[in-house]
Order: sequence, then C-alpha cells, then structure tokens
Amino acid sequence: MTTISRYLAVQVIIGLAIATAILLPLFSFLDLLDQLHDVGKGTYAVKDAFLSTALLLPRRFIQLAPFVALLGNVIALGRLAVGSELTVMRAAGVSPVRISLIPIAVGLILLVFNLILDQFVAAQLQQQAISTRAAALEKSAELGKGLGIWTRDERNILRIGEMLHAGKAADIEVMHFDDNGFLQTYIHAKYADFIDGDLWELSDVTTKTFTGNRIESVNTNSMKWKSFLNPDDISTLTKPPESLTPIELFQHVRFLRATGQEADAYALALWRKAGGALTTIAMLLFSIPFVFGSVRTGLANRLILASMLGMSVYLLDQIIANAGLLLRLNPALIALFPGLMLILLASLWLRRIF
Repeated sequence: MTTISRYLAVQVIIGLAIATAILLPLFSFLDLLDQLHDVGKGTYAVKDAFLSTALLLPRRFIQLAPFVALLGNVIALGRLAVGSELTVMRAAGVSPVRISLIPIAVGLILLVFNLILDQFVAAQLQQQAISTRAAALEKSAELGKGLGIWTRDERNILRIGEMLHAGKAADIEVMHFDDNGFLQTYIHAKYADFIDGDLWELSDVTTKTFTGNRIESVNTNSMKWKSFLNPDDISTLTKPPESLTPIELFQHVRFLRATGQEADAYALALWRKAGGALTTIAMLLFSIPFVFGSVRTGLANRLILASMLGMSVYLLDQIIANAGLLLRLNPALIALFPGLMLILLASLWLRRIF
C-alpha cells in the first residue's frame, strides 16, 4: 500500500468514526426514549432501560452501517476536497478511480466486521436485552401470555404455553394425527422438563386417545415424550426473527419449510441481512460522486444531501419489506431489490462522473 493509499484509508476510517459518533448516539437516544416509556411497569426501572439500550447498540450499528458508510465517506472525501488535497492528488497523477477504490475497500472491511458482529455479538446481546426486559415487565418473551408458541411436524402439533426458563416449560399441548389427518392422541401436561436432546419429561399429564367414537382419558403424574424439537429449536422459536444470527435464521427457515410451516418472516429476515450488505455497497458507490461530482458544493451541503439520500433509502427499504411481506412476495426479491436498484443507479451516476 502506498503512502497516499494509507493516508486515504486513515481519513476514511476517521470519517466512518465521525459518522458513527453522530448516528449511533442519535438512534440510541430514540431507543432509550422507547424503553423509558415502559419504566414503572412490573419491576422495569430506569437502569433496565439504559441496560437494554446498551445491549442493543451492536444491532443498531449493523442497521446503520449503510448510512455510516455513506456519511463517513462523504465526510472523509469532503474534508480532503475542502482542503484541496484531492486536487493536489489528482495533479500528482492519482486518478479519481484510484482515489475511489480506497473508500470502497475500507467499506468492504466494514461489511466483514458487521458479519462477524452479527454472528457472534449483536444477536446474543439483543436476545439478552429482550429476555431481561420481558422478565422485568413480567411478560412472556415469546408471543405473550396465553398465546404460547405453536409449531408442528408432519404428524404432530405442539403448543408451549410459556417458557419458564431454558430447560422448563409450562402448559404443554401435543396433538398427534394419523395418516388421514384425523386426531389420534391429545396430550396436555402442566410442565415439561427438557432432559436430553429431544427427550422431554412431562408432569401432571392428561392423555386422551380417540378411537372411532370412543375417547379414552388417562391421567399420569409423569411420562417421557420424544419431541420433534431439540432445545436449540425451542430457543429459536422464542426469539424475534431480527434477533437471530444468519446461521440460526438459515437453520430455522429450513426447519419450518421441512415441516410445512410458514417461513416468510424468517426468510425475509435472513435475506435482509444480504440486502443490507448490498445497500452498504450501494451507499459506498453513491458517496464517490457526492464528492467528485460536486466540486463547487460545500461540505455541509454534501452532508445534507447525503443525509436526505440515506433517510429516503431507509424509508424505501422499510416500505418495500413490509409491503412485500403483506403481499406474500418472494422474500429474496423483497430484500435484495432495493440494494440492487441502488447499485445500478450509483453505477450509472459514476459512469457520468468518470
């Protein structure tokens, strides 16, 4: 790496840091206001609101990454342009393309960092924030008390009324159907302990067997039941789609589709992670003509224009995702379309500039 390349890379990193220092506290403050709205409910206190907001910081940074890339590059290159450093570089024979490659390379490193952060840090902290907040508010962290968690395989429907902790559940219902789709066995248990793998021990059990016109009911203190879910599957079912890691999402989508269940919400969450990477690339490309294509425009004006673009992209992405899910469109198409279109538009703009 040449001296000029190193200098440009450092300036871009500084620009990204400045953009992060602007955007992350702003959106975290909005998160905190949302958390403070629930203070006083249950045992939820002000310190819990601050803790939940802090735990959500990595997830918020990942969501803001495309706009951090856009504003960070505009700040970095804009500062160089205002100081006439870009003019000096070009007079020294450094082409605009070479100058542009450095911010894009740093942005790609940012993408890799976000992927690692999402897989190993952000999801775990977000899940901790959700469970801690739900416990303080005395709510179920899954679907709300009385609704429970519903899932199935080819022959069984399972309802878990409430997860008491990672190894114990309450209010369990199991419905087993025959090959013709008729209810064969109904099991209700007050509690279920997850013993090992997919083996459960049910307590205070009522079993009803349907044979022709007869219904036989048997009550037992406890019984072993081999579930079609393992503890990891149960853990995934209790988490919102956006809080899962990419690997967890992929595995859960495969599980839902294999058992004939609705998987669009989880598939969309998975594809939106890829869509976010495309949007970040698009924002990196857009940041270049903001500087080279606006030589007479001041840095403040460039930042305002870049901010307006970022807000428009964010709103467009949210509208397309929600509308697509409502209309049951292909999740991959919904998630990838905005990023691909933005990359195309940025490429066309770059061709006009260079």
